[in-house]
Amino acid sequence: MPAAAELLAVRRFGDDELLTFAKLVVETAFQPIVEAASGAVFGYESLIRGHDRLGFESPVELLDRAHQAGQLLALEHMVNSRSLAAFATLPDFARRTLFINLDSRLVAEASDVVDRLSSHLKRAGIPASSICFEISERFDHAGMPEFGTLLGRLRQEGFKLAIDDFGVGHSGMKVLCDHAVDYLKIDRYFVAGIDADARKRHLVRNMVDAAHVLGIRVVAEGVETEAEFVACRDAGCDLMQGWYIARPQTDLSALQAVYAPVARARAARRGSGSFDSILIRRQIEHLPAVRENASLESVFEQFRKDPTRTFFPVLNANDEPRGILHEYHVKELSYHPFGRDLLKNKLYQKSLSHFATMAPVADLDTPAERLLAIFADMGGSECVILTENMRYAGILSASSLLKIISEKQLKAAEDQNPLTGLPGNRSIHDYLQDRALDGDQARHFCYFDFDNFKPFNDHYGFQMGDRAILLFASLLRRHFVGGDMFIGHLGGDDFFAGVSGGDETTVTALLESLLADFAREARDLYAVEDLQAGRIQGHDRDGNRRDFPLMRCSAVVVCVAEGELVLDPQQISARIAALKGQAKSSERGIVFCSGQRDAA
Repeated sequence: MPAAAELLAVRRFGDDELLTFAKLVVETAFQPIVEAASGAVFGYESLIRGHDRLGFESPVELLDRAHQAGQLLALEHMVNSRSLAAFATLPDFARRTLFINLDSRLVAEASDVVDRLSSHLKRAGIPASSICFEISERFDHAGMPEFGTLLGRLRQEGFKLAIDDFGVGHSGMKVLCDHAVDYLKIDRYFVAGIDADARKRHLVRNMVDAAHVLGIRVVAEGVETEAEFVACRDAGCDLMQGWYIARPQTDLSALQAVYAPVARARAARRGSGSFDSILIRRQIEHLPAVRENASLESVFEQFRKDPTRTFFPVLNANDEPRGILHEYHVKELSYHPFGRDLLKNKLYQKSLSHFATMAPVADLDTPAERLLAIFADMGGSECVILTENMRYAGILSASSLLKIISEKQLKAAEDQNPLTGLPGNRSIHDYLQDRALDGDQARHFCYFDFDNFKPFNDHYGFQMGDRAILLFASLLRRHFVGGDMFIGHLGGDDFFAGVSGGDETTVTALLESLLADFAREARDLYAVEDLQAGRIQGHDRDGNRRDFPLMRCSAVVVCVAEGELVLDPQQISARIAALKGQAKSSERGIVFCSGQRDAA
């Protein structure tokens, strides 16, 4: 970057020469935006590069200077036309989305911007649905009466809208409340270090949930590390953008369909939603949709063909949901004595976008409980629109959602261990998958295994063995109480417990109390002579007869610190397996392990 003196020297040209020089040195760069679920490239943000050759430290500074010189409109036309020309050269550009920044200072002249842009699109054969205008929070739109009119026109003509820099500017929440937008781009401030910041994760998760209820998809901006990618994805963000994926490229031949870092993060994706996804796919209704550029007459025909149907999803040319068209929204025209004449009048140019209303939107892999919450939060909604790879897949009605939840609860009941009634292996697996990637607080994963259980079971019989197992299950229920605790039965004399929050001292006290109670109460299961001897006779695994101490339980505890994410939960199982022997041989029967240290 040039020194300050050099910058001033470069910028001595007159304001009337700014556009001329900009045409010579300003370049278009595309930064990929990828789908969080699939890793596929969804689109690109068009960015300005080469501003430094004109002596400007940032594109924003160049735009501000152009505004002061009265050349902002001309500069926008030049930049947009180049972006569209470059976009039209990309393979499958009609299935991609180009995100273009719309400077709010041009609202008064926006009709000229839109008209010229539409002409460029027609020449390049690019559908309006492939263009998304980003509205920055950098400016306060409250004092711009034409702003709402502009957004309404853009949407009705098929363009998509995004709120950029959400959360750090002037009026993002107001725009979100007052206008129908398609995307919300969460500012880098909330993404930076989100994997280690519980407050940011909480805020982003709530932003995402609020957006999805309104039928808006969420882009995480400025993702720079794999941990940030995973945290944003698990918070529900639909799309990702940032240096972790790819830097802005002026050489468009360097753009890729899939990026290696994203592929690696996909491989580590948690699978706790897989069962939910199966249930959702069984209940999804593949309701026919209407296109936003279709005529109202064709929509009336759709309602006539299916008299029981009261609404249809509305899609754009890229198969992305744009909302719901209710019968009552267009019924007045259908029954009005002059309604049909209005439809035939070319001056009456209301498209389906004018009548469509937003509806909750979610991905097919969204957990069932979150889908239900999304639906419940949008009172009066007919359904949740489901997408796969950001494209329309079908709908879920209220009755379908209730069936999914009911079947999931039934499946959970089937997973319970038949002897103890505790959650079984699948529930334990799902718990591990979920908590391993939830770094909001410290977590302790506890594995329990009886010492000398086999000789006890052989000596006294399986009924007494079952009594020992039931005893420990009842003690687990007694000691692990509260919403931040989970207990499960892996089978036989193997048990599991999870604790969210708390420190090692608290968990140690809890385990010592549990194990001491079991060792004491298990004595009641022995014959008097065996208790007096302090041992029983039995056979070891090699068939040799020898003495065995009285039964007790040992525990291995894997500690995952607050902010730490375990991308592969199998690592937790591997740590437990490696330390089982150490726990059995230790005096107190407890081994703690973490990423930093092991302690018996």
